[in-house]
Amino acid sequence: MSTPMNPAAPTDDERLRRWRLVLGGGEADGTGRALTGTDAAMDGALTALYGRTSQGAGAGRDRAGRDRSAGLGASAPSVVRWLGDIRTYFPSSVVQVMQRDAIDRLGLATLLLEPEMLDAVEADVHLVGTLLSLHKAMPETTRETARAVVRKVVDDLEKRLATRTRAALTGALDRSARISRPRHRDIDWDRTIRANLKHYLPEHGTVVPERLIGHGRASQGIRKEVVLCVDQSGSMAASVVHASVFGAVLASMRSIATRLVVFDTVVVDLTDRLDDPVNVLFGTQLGGGTDINRALAHCQSKITRPADTVVVLISDLYEGGIRDEMLKRVAAMKASGVQFVALLALSDEGAPAYDRDHAAALAALGVPAFACTPDLFPEVMAAALEKRPLPIPAD
Repeated sequence: MSTPMNPAAPTDDERLRRWRLVLGGGEADGTGRALTGTDAAMDGALTALYGRTSQGAGAGRDRAGRDRSAGLGASAPSVVRWLGDIRTYFPSSVVQVMQRDAIDRLGLATLLLEPEMLDAVEADVHLVGTLLSLHKAMPETTRETARAVVRKVVDDLEKRLATRTRAALTGALDRSARISRPRHRDIDWDRTIRANLKHYLPEHGTVVPERLIGHGRASQGIRKEVVLCVDQSGSMAASVVHASVFGAVLASMRSIATRLVVFDTVVVDLTDRLDDPVNVLFGTQLGGGTDINRALAHCQSKITRPADTVVVLISDLYEGGIRDEMLKRVAAMKASGVQFVALLALSDEGAPAYDRDHAAALAALGVPAFACTPDLFPEVMAAALEKRPLPIPAD
């Protein structure tokens, strides 16, 4: 029996090259390996971000514990050149991480107020979050460029998520609308036959249906109401972006009445902007405190058909309002027939830091709180619409 061949092991020189890039150079790195050409340019880009600047911004050590020098400085042209370099030498996923680190480590957020910077960056959800946190301070010369960056990310997300979301929710609505005593013209014959195969009479070559399955006559009207209640505190930026896109997709479905509410210590109803998720996003204000109870009170006041309503709370559950009232409000909504879903995050990053006591209290009310990826969200919503157990991902 032959043994599968392993990928070729790196040569000693290639191994030294990799360690040299990881360690960042210096007399004590122990590799003795010099970098030239593209390798030297990649190392320079890494050092500019993760090394110590001459002004001290982003001061730090490399992974071997030694100081690195260089830096990006505070000049927009130098940062734009660096952004061009990293897009040349690294794949898009790495570029996005490095951009995020540059904003966090070197305090470059304010440079995003300059149009030439926005033209140079790799647009992603995290960049959108940063732009939204800055948009109140943006000069007029930058706002259109910022909207174009946000529009690109939103359009990409919508292309990725819309078809699957509509398909999953349309199927869920169809199943939830089936009735057992339909009019003749509303009978779903395919499902009726499958449900009654045990009543097949071979001598007559036919099925005698004991149970008819069909759709209600109001199937083309509004059948369900969905309320997205989204925490816009700073840690929830990616969730706000995804929730806005999903809100627009849901609002485009005539059989679902969708409401979008964002909150910190103030509640803002953005339902009238759902025709354009970019307008929704620029109506948010990331940062600030959190008052979940006040937000849920607003949502509760808008519910007219509890048994046909799904409320989705997207929050890290750090409540700055009245905790007991918040829990009583959730319990009251559930008792009235509302399907209540609590998501700690709606993003690809997993659960952020969150209030575990509040999560446990919600679980005790029959509302498990969990992080949800955008790809899983259609399945979660379909389950909620059908009032069946939610597909909670394993920890």
